[in-house]
Amino acid sequence: MPTIHLSDRAVISVAGPEAESFLQNIITTDLSSLAPGKARPGALLTPQGKILFDFIVSRAGEDSFRIDFRKDVTDDLVKRLMLYRLRAKAQISVEDQEHVTVSWENDSAGDGVADERFPQSLNVRRLYGPPPAASDERSLWERLRIVHGVAESGTDYALGDAFPHDVLFDQNAGVGLKKGCYVGQEVVSRMQHRGTARRRLVIVRADSPLPPPGTAVSADGRAAGSLGTVEGQDGLAIVRVDRVAEANARAAPITAGDVPVSLSVPAYAGFSLNGETA
Repeated sequence: MPTIHLSDRAVISVAGPEAESFLQNIITTDLSSLAPGKARPGALLTPQGKILFDFIVSRAGEDSFRIDFRKDVTDDLVKRLMLYRLRAKAQISVEDQEHVTVSWENDSAGDGVADERFPQSLNVRRLYGPPPAASDERSLWERLRIVHGVAESGTDYALGDAFPHDVLFDQNAGVGLKKGCYVGQEVVSRMQHRGTARRRLVIVRADSPLPPPGTAVSADGRAAGSLGTVEGQDGLAIVRVDRVAEANARAAPITAGDVPVSLSVPAYAGFSLNGETA
């Protein structure tokens, strides 16, 4: 059972009688269907529909939510939440004593909450509290994310540069497509109903070590995207699926830098790289 302390993560608590309605009206996640003991991806968007902050959200008790996010944007996220709170009866606070740990492949349900971005059979748990005395290598966590097509801002995309559809939030419950209005909802809804999402997260594999994150991915010589997280011969990338489909139709090469690669769609995603809906 790998157990890894994510030292670059922090936790914000949003609690109070109007905490759920406050968050439901501003973030992409549909909290009305979020069960206790479960954790889902989510985001706070710009009015133009791009991801301003990404996070994992879960219930922390009655009228209380836990937002698990990148530590380096703590001040900015708190300020943004305070800006939207207005008169809502919800307290926003940084949980300084809450550390984030992940574990998986545990036979028991265990503590913490289940990370719904991963297959249920893996039992990926997010634990909050004192970090473990010892933990496994962080690379195991990055590899798990790669294998299952789970993107996070930082290495996979820059905040303010990606739409929820780019990172498959429409596929993994990161966006509540049937919920009411939230910041940026009109753009997300338009992309969904018109089918205009052209950039998508894919899994990258090569027969030799991949170049570093940020390296350009080309499809038949045309710019298609760039690498994100990389672990040896495997990685993630956000690419133009139309250009990849055109290259695949001609059996043309796809490369990351000078390294030939193959691209595949995460198992949970409902699109293909052949110009069709899966």
